[in-house]
Amino acid sequence: MSDNHEKAAGDAPVTPPAAENEKIAVPEAEKKKREYKDFGEEKEKATHALVDMSQIDLKAEDLYDKDKVDLETVVVEDVFKLLQCTEEGLTAAEVQRRFEIFGPNKLEHEEQNAFLQFLSFMWNPLSWVMEGAAIVAIALSNGFGKPPDWQDFVGIVALLFINAGIGFYEERSAGNAVSALMDSLAPKAKVRRDGAWNEVEASELVPGDMVAFKIGDIVPADCRLTEAINVSIDQAALTGESLPASKSNGDQCFSGSICKQGEAEGVVIATGGNTFFGRAATLVGQAGDEDTTGHLQKVLAKIGLFCLVSIGLFVLLEILVLYAAYRYQYRRGLDNILVLLIGGIPIAMPTVLSVTLAVGAQQLAKHKAIVTRITAIEELAGVTILCSDKTGTLTTNKLTIDKELVKTYGPFNAEEVMLLAAYASRTENMDAIDGCVVGSVAPGKAREGIKLLDFKPFDPVSKRTEITYREESTGKLKRVTKGMTGIIIELCSRNKTEEQENALEGDVEEFANRGLRALAVAYEEVAGDDPEAEGNGFELIGLLAIFDPPRSDTKQTIDDAQALGVRVKMVTGDQLAIAKETGRRLGLGDHMYASKVLKEGPPPGGAHLSLDEMIMDADGFAGVFPEHKFEIVKRIQAQGHLCAMTGDGANDAPALARANVGIAVEGATDAARGAADIVLTEPGLSTIVHAIRGSRIIFQRMRNYSIYACAVTIRIVVGFAVLVFSYKFDFPPFMVLVIALLNDGTIMTLSLDRVLPSNEPDHWDLAEIFLYAIFYGLYLMLSTVIFFIVIWETTFFEDKFGVDSYHDDVNDPHLHMIIYLQVAIISQALIFVTRSHSFSFLERPSVALMAAFCLAQLVSSIIAAYGDWGFSNVKGISGGWIGIVWVWNIVWYVPLDLLKFAVRYGVIIPYRKRFAKTPDAFAKPTEGGVPVSRTLSRHESLYSNRTSFLKRATRRLGLSGKSVHMSQNELQRFGSIQAHQSGQQLQRSASRQA
Repeated sequence: MSDNHEKAAGDAPVTPPAAENEKIAVPEAEKKKREYKDFGEEKEKATHALVDMSQIDLKAEDLYDKDKVDLETVVVEDVFKLLQCTEEGLTAAEVQRRFEIFGPNKLEHEEQNAFLQFLSFMWNPLSWVMEGAAIVAIALSNGFGKPPDWQDFVGIVALLFINAGIGFYEERSAGNAVSALMDSLAPKAKVRRDGAWNEVEASELVPGDMVAFKIGDIVPADCRLTEAINVSIDQAALTGESLPASKSNGDQCFSGSICKQGEAEGVVIATGGNTFFGRAATLVGQAGDEDTTGHLQKVLAKIGLFCLVSIGLFVLLEILVLYAAYRYQYRRGLDNILVLLIGGIPIAMPTVLSVTLAVGAQQLAKHKAIVTRITAIEELAGVTILCSDKTGTLTTNKLTIDKELVKTYGPFNAEEVMLLAAYASRTENMDAIDGCVVGSVAPGKAREGIKLLDFKPFDPVSKRTEITYREESTGKLKRVTKGMTGIIIELCSRNKTEEQENALEGDVEEFANRGLRALAVAYEEVAGDDPEAEGNGFELIGLLAIFDPPRSDTKQTIDDAQALGVRVKMVTGDQLAIAKETGRRLGLGDHMYASKVLKEGPPPGGAHLSLDEMIMDADGFAGVFPEHKFEIVKRIQAQGHLCAMTGDGANDAPALARANVGIAVEGATDAARGAADIVLTEPGLSTIVHAIRGSRIIFQRMRNYSIYACAVTIRIVVGFAVLVFSYKFDFPPFMVLVIALLNDGTIMTLSLDRVLPSNEPDHWDLAEIFLYAIFYGLYLMLSTVIFFIVIWETTFFEDKFGVDSYHDDVNDPHLHMIIYLQVAIISQALIFVTRSHSFSFLERPSVALMAAFCLAQLVSSIIAAYGDWGFSNVKGISGGWIGIVWVWNIVWYVPLDLLKFAVRYGVIIPYRKRFAKTPDAFAKPTEGGVPVSRTLSRHESLYSNRTSFLKRATRRLGLSGKSVHMSQNELQRFGSIQAHQSGQQLQRSASRQA
């Protein structure tokens, strides 16, 4: 019924009977012909297929030509001929034949092989070095009377499996967007076959089947209605329309939409992946199938490459120097190479970043934002454009009377007009229109003070409601009607003037231009006590404006997002006028376009030279279908932006899956939640602002760790290479592994560190990270090399502090332990410099980080004092040497802040100015930075830098399931695609025999 009211605000005026026209004082011949073109009045007329319908065996080129055949718009008679079916339904044999052609009416998706999926988490540059080190430790470190290096091998493999296990568990436990869409399909359907009605599984439907559904049923497949009795369909979750849609004979209904009123019969024109609903799932699946890794994966790949190049260079130098120049034995040289392999790579980087993101996800959950893909947190920090659906996201998806725009034409004020309109509405079993009208007055007012005598509900013929009631205070009988503007004004015969009609016509046009639905209200009094008697003539008393209002916090949320450097664009399936009005109310602007520009491009001679330029300049787009939203997000990403998308319906799922960050708002459908990366559990968008701020805090923690990890790589690789080149100092590989474990154990607490979010979108400036890392690493390398020189070349410490002397052997186990302690302490202390923007002692770290640092230093000192580990060639040192190491490191730590400022102002800022690096430019592949793209599979984690060879291996082994695919050039209007698919498959098989 709600949609019938919608139609009341939109259909063309109906000429009343001549008897009613006699009530009007102005002669018919002299009357000015008026048209009240309310919003949404235009309706596409049915056409005929531009082919010879006498020929059943159509040529393929005729059937594929959307200019000739479109199953969405051609008359129903042509649909029956094109699909070779009748209203009696298909025969069992024909159903079987078509089932083999079209397949089941459900969505199929690829099932990943669990074993290969687990292996994929060990296929990335970081893992390659770890795996190489493990092979060296167990297979190559063998000989000269020494066993394989089991200690290093076990430690490396354990870290590998921990990282892969976390990633595998995260991915396997997450939901699947395509599965959510599949579950939304109707499980049962009423179908007519061989002339009889039966109930079958919805998955068994084929194009050409006759189906029936009634109030409360889910439409089982895309169909054209052959019989519709007062039908109203809720398709907001599919198309984004704020109002349920009235349907009549010949109209199309979408699979997955819900029948809210009436009952209908129709002929199926598309099933499964070819339906409007199915193609949304296809786009979601397509986003996940593309062989593209995520944004954070690319960052990790760049950092991994940096480490690989550093390690590879010095490994090559060691091979040349140690074996060619120093004539090292095989095992001795291999141990030195192993030091670089173990110490050079940030072994626990995936785990550290995983913990940081996981803790961040828990913090966001406190703000009612559930993170389903943890790498989305990092991408949210860099989001520059937020594409938001309108219906149910920016707005309440609940119709409301705009009290500020109520127009009055008679003796009643705006409040009284709304009250009389509420009288003429149902108060139980209300549809959307009656609900919003009754909701415009105080609770209980719609029947207060009156006695209902007669009520005529809305019907498609009269296009209005009417109530006759007795006013209890006066005992008088009165009558009120509300409905379509053209119908109501034609009923009015009292106090109707040319001036009033001109005002009404102007008001209706104003509402239509603003995307508001108009509802006219008229009133008359009835003499006597007979509720069936005629009244004294209806008088037009008011015009109500109906709209879907913005959520109460939406405008503030948008303002906050823009203050954080995030631009908001509206992308809605609703009509252009509605979108512009909503944009004006929210302060988004009304510079919006209809979806057709996405296909046709900017008009010649316009302000925009390309479609991409138009998309970036627009405030939003209206009338879009799933493929349009998908394409908009994709083009924004192609411009170098990280893009977030909010939505609540199945029609939003493809864009949610494609976006860098898909956000499903509270009350979203299962399909939208399944495709989203973040699911809001609280109404409105205010949670997004908390999520953006929170993600930027988390980003700063990851950036700080990345600088630290790369700096440690430089200091380990260069430092120990210089020592072995200069003094043939063979540091034990196992102690490097201990340093790495203690460092990364401490760094885990960075996930709780105190940092401030930035006011602009964050981005990975790898040039900055690498420059800081190189200078920090070389500085720390010098602290170690100079310390060793002082110990080995002089007797300074022995003379000043009376400690033991170790000058007999450059590889004395005690000397190994001294260098271990010096490297371990100052390496961990570096994190306090990288985490701060000012002096490190002015920015207080979290209690957890400080406690972990102190504990790690205590452990390192205890190991130095008591670690007599013969297998690793180290022995405990005295307390005097431990004190010397601490004092040395403190002296070298103090200038680190000054070095930070020198690098920032002397190197990084001039470098940025010279190359004009911006977040966008740096993000584009052509600039040598990190390409911007989302983790297209919503389950991809930061551990899984997927490779094409694994996917090819999966297919060759026959371990992958089927998946629905659709090429980009087929993303056209859904009706044409259905005609293309159905016609193509039918023509491949012999026509049904008569």
